[in-house]
Amino acid sequence: MNADELRAIQAPLKDRYRESPDAALITLRAEGELGEGVTCNVQTGKALVRAGLHPAGGGTGLDACSGDMLLEALVACAGVTLNAVATALGIELRKAAVQAEGDLDVRGTLGLSKEAPVGFRNIRLNFTLETSASDDQLATLLRLTERYCVIYQTLAHPPALSVTRQIGKI
Repeated sequence: MNADELRAIQAPLKDRYRESPDAALITLRAEGELGEGVTCNVQTGKALVRAGLHPAGGGTGLDACSGDMLLEALVACAGVTLNAVATALGIELRKAAVQAEGDLDVRGTLGLSKEAPVGFRNIRLNFTLETSASDDQLATLLRLTERYCVIYQTLAHPPALSVTRQIGKI
């Protein structure tokens, strides 16, 4: 896809959202059901994923770890955003890779230490690019990728989060 093709696809959407801002508000959903052992089956857009405990927390390593899934979502979103921004700017990426790493102290989630946080202490996102783009172009590419990556922005600026419960039969 080139910049003109991307603009042609997005132009009617942008026009619609300018005319009717409410049309741009969407709600994404995810659902899961508890599975065997300490697992949860999550239906993704393409497949069923069985999530379980990380081996550092007592898991077997055979199930997806939700922490890994969070990093994978960040990599996926950053990669798609990088590709879209590069396309829009006309920057050729001969090759590109995205890596995310996050540091956890599992003592927090295991309830062993009140001082150890539950959750990631640090997350690092790295782009490895093979391109002839100038340093200024690359700076713009990465700045805009960071700006428009939904998962990155959600982690950088956490939204209001609430928990509800429903009691009843499924």
